[in-house]
Amino acid sequence: MPQSNDLSRSLAAFDQDRTLIAVIEMSQSNWLVAGLVPGLERRPLKKLSPDEDALLKLVQRWRNEAAQAGREITRTVVAYEAGRDGFWLARWLRRRGIEAYVIHPSSVAVSREHRRAKTDRLDTELLMRAFLGWLRGEKRHCSMAAIPTIEDEDAKRPSRAHEKLVGDRTRLVNRMKAMLARFGIRTFKPTLRKAADRLDGLRTAEGTPLPENTRAELRRDMMRLRMVREQIKEIEQGRVAGLRCRNPAPSEPDVLIAPHPAQASAALYPTRW
Repeated sequence: MPQSNDLSRSLAAFDQDRTLIAVIEMSQSNWLVAGLVPGLERRPLKKLSPDEDALLKLVQRWRNEAAQAGREITRTVVAYEAGRDGFWLARWLRRRGIEAYVIHPSSVAVSREHRRAKTDRLDTELLMRAFLGWLRGEKRHCSMAAIPTIEDEDAKRPSRAHEKLVGDRTRLVNRMKAMLARFGIRTFKPTLRKAADRLDGLRTAEGTPLPENTRAELRRDMMRLRMVREQIKEIEQGRVAGLRCRNPAPSEPDVLIAPHPAQASAALYPTRW
């Protein structure tokens, strides 16, 4: 039984005679937009500058051409591959009444030929075939990515930044250890707080001081390491503060003071005058 959150195929009814379909091959310098317009024998292809307003005007022009051909467009769908631009265009289009989808690039099957032709025009044809199969509800054509809100994307930034900084820290430490190992120094720990002050006293396996340029490079790496550690600490403190805001500590329960026995008895059995 198909699930409502299944992104491997569309669960909505697909009427190709009333649906305008467009796919976008996006790059930093331009967008190549391919369309499938009901009533038109040709498949329009238009290169645009990266401009969402120009894209909206192009889609509206294709809708008008379909109307002139006697076709009523009741649904407009646009798709593009996930990439550098992320999800902002899909959100922008959806706010303007256009169904927008973001395709997982790894879910689109490509030719396994070692030297296959690859151009933007061929890429749009490949995307259009995959998107059409997805709209028909057929599996194994492509899979869509869930489109997050701006708040959801922003909430992921600390974790991604923390992961990158931890990787930078590991690379810096390994780099310094490898640099020292080239001179036969294996017991010195470059992660110590005062490691930079001890560089001048280090001796190589041959009994000579570390070369000047090597010491300077190690000091620069230690400065970077110190900055990376501070940023990691800042992110972790921000996480803790955020958790405390979302889950405040429970307040202390009110202390109940038991009444004096005489007062309790008077309250239960009031005196009648």
